[in-house]
Amino acid sequence: MRTGVFEESYSELISLYRNPTQTYWTVALVLAALVAPLLLTNHLTSLVNGMMIAAVGVIGLNLLTGTTGLISFGQAGFLAVGGYTAAVLSADYGMPLWLCLPASGLMAAAFGLIVGIPSLRLKGLYLAITTMAFTIIITHIILSAESITHGSSGISTPKPAIFGVELATDKSFYYLILAILTLAILGSANIKRSRIGRAFLAIREQDIAARVMGVPVARYKLYAFVVSSFYVGVAGALMAYHIRFVNVDSFSLVISIEAVSMIIVGGLGSTAGAVIGVVFVLGLAEVLNYVIGSMGGTLGSVSVLELKGFIYGLTIVLFLRFEPEGLMGIYREYKNRWVNWPFRY
Repeated sequence: MRTGVFEESYSELISLYRNPTQTYWTVALVLAALVAPLLLTNHLTSLVNGMMIAAVGVIGLNLLTGTTGLISFGQAGFLAVGGYTAAVLSADYGMPLWLCLPASGLMAAAFGLIVGIPSLRLKGLYLAITTMAFTIIITHIILSAESITHGSSGISTPKPAIFGVELATDKSFYYLILAILTLAILGSANIKRSRIGRAFLAIREQDIAARVMGVPVARYKLYAFVVSSFYVGVAGALMAYHIRFVNVDSFSLVISIEAVSMIIVGGLGSTAGAVIGVVFVLGLAEVLNYVIGSMGGTLGSVSVLELKGFIYGLTIVLFLRFEPEGLMGIYREYKNRWVNWPFRY
């Protein structure tokens, strides 16, 4: 009976896959993702595109909050920075998509560096409030800098195109988002296996002990903010191209709360958990929309937004109370039962 997973060499320690089964499942998942647009309707393809874009941003938040332990409610603000950067560069200056995406990430990373400076002194609730205030400040800047951001009118983004090939439909845009999501997952997995990732984990567990052991805590906290913000900025740019319009109303504080709920539901610190949390939360919202729509669009005196907020809050409370490790914790529990059967009670 296998009693555990053990690495016998350094190459096994840094390998992305611990056993051939993981490789087979990964190949199967990639093949399924490649053929999905051929089988899905336009509505479902658009929904999956939105999930993948959200997953890119949530993976970045997971590196900051789940891996490093720095609570952030500034997701909406960094999304707005990335989205408006892409919209302004593409609509007003005619820059191509392949330049707008990294530019959006770098702009968000610059703001992340600024926001990360208070994290050197703040923790917990105080840091969360600071990042929440950043979203409010960004909204105010967007509305005030009307000559650049078009103010409350918003900006319409052109159809996405890559190297002269126009991605006019959701099905064609799907593959670009899938490629970026794949890079985001691989990047997150490699960061967590590196020295930087181990420093992030040490800070999350006990930053004082990490400092005593020689980890430059201040530097790595700023690294976490910069890397996380870059991810979210790229997600904001993809969001701008996906919905073809950006406005301050698209980046409310609710987005930040939803993002935190996704990493809690999926499993803090897990890249796979971040993706699964996105699918669960956004899938739950789609199911609620369908149910309420089939009932005539109303549910007594309760609005759709109020009901969604209640469901999100209830979901977070239930997971924190009964399954703090999220859906990945449930998966690991049942996997261990299966692997060790029938010797596990």
